[in-house]
Formats: sequence, structure tokens, C-alpha cells
Amino acid sequence: MARIAGVDLPKNKRVEIGLTYIYGIGRTTSNRILSKLNIDPGTKTDVLTESEINNIRKIIDSELKVEGELRTVVSMNIKRLMDLGAYRGLRHRKSLPVRGQRTSTNARTRKGPRRSAVKKRGGVPKK
Repeated sequence: MARIAGVDLPKNKRVEIGLTYIYGIGRTTSNRILSKLNIDPGTKTDVLTESEINNIRKIIDSELKVEGELRTVVSMNIKRLMDLGAYRGLRHRKSLPVRGQRTSTNARTRKGPRRSAVKKRGGVPKK
């Protein structure tokens, strides 16, 4: 099993897809890496040789921010927006959609489950 950037690549998947299991690498970046190394994107991950894995690892380490380093950068960018008091930062702070989506309906993923209103008990008390 190939281990790149702290992630075990899945067995029996195409390399092109297997690399996307690494946070920060999508299909386009994956294909760019493979074309640079002249590796066929259709090759299965368990067929890769050690030298090919090492070459992929070297390119990812030298040219890309992935996994923990990228997560840190993203969280620092969000924190910066919140500290500035920018509109996007306020939306992050309130856990509301940031990119202009409607919130009167939908937005349940961002807002979380519905909170039902607490009903007041009215009327005459029972004896």
C-alpha cells in the first residue's frame, strides 16, 4: 500500500483517483503530477513501483501544500477574515452561508438541524 503525504492510497484504484484521497489534490492536479512523471493515469495504485511512488512524493512535497499544512493555511485565512470584521468573517462566525446563498429556506447543512420553537402552555391550570 502506497503512503504519500501521510495518507494511505487505496488499493485497486486508478492512480489518478487514488491521489485525490490526499487533501488538497483534485483530479486536475493529480493528472498534472502524473503527466509530469510520464505515469499512465490508468495504472492501479498497487502496481506502482517504489521509484514511481518516491517521485510522486517528491513532487507533492516540493510543489504543493497538502494535508495539515493546507488546512492550517485555510483556517488562518478564515480567522483573519473574522478578526478583520469582514462580512465573510461575520458569516463564518455565525455559521451561516458565506457565498451569498439564501437562508430563509435551505442552508440546513451550514445552519444545522432545525430548532423547534418552544410552545407556551396557556389556558386554565388543572386541579
